[in-house]
Amino acid sequence: MNHCIATAVIVLLCAVSVRADEAEAKRYLEKAYPPAEKGMVRYVIILPAQKNEENFKVELIVGKKVIADSVNNFALGGKVEEVNIEGWGFNRYVVKEIGNMMGTLIGGGVPQEKWVSIQPKLVRYNSRLPIAVYVPEGAEVKYRIWSTPPEAKEMPKG
Repeated sequence: MNHCIATAVIVLLCAVSVRADEAEAKRYLEKAYPPAEKGMVRYVIILPAQKNEENFKVELIVGKKVIADSVNNFALGGKVEEVNIEGWGFNRYVVKEIGNMMGTLIGGGVPQEKWVSIQPKLVRYNSRLPIAVYVPEGAEVKYRIWSTPPEAKEMPKG
């Protein structure tokens, strides 16, 4: 019986801790992260708490949908820059402009809508702070969560 009560208390404390981290991230978002400037859009990710967050990364993918052929591979010019927020010590991510579209020249394919992006950026996973990404109007932000096992593998010599 005591074991069941102890387990219930631990589960409840973990749930409260997760909600506290999300609330803390939202407070920082309101105070520290400025609204988007004219011509820009702010995207925000508030990550859930994870055990061993050092084993996770977030991949930020900035791009847009375009009409392009189905055969070639395409990419957009541009760069996700990490910018310090003055007075806070936090970072935000900014794409100042989306450059021209580049592509391979394999041959004609059927025109279709495709997602085309700039070079993705891997950033630290931190559930205590929001990830704010500022992009030009017309661009969108997607993301992926990457994880790895905690143990490192031995590399053979030679």
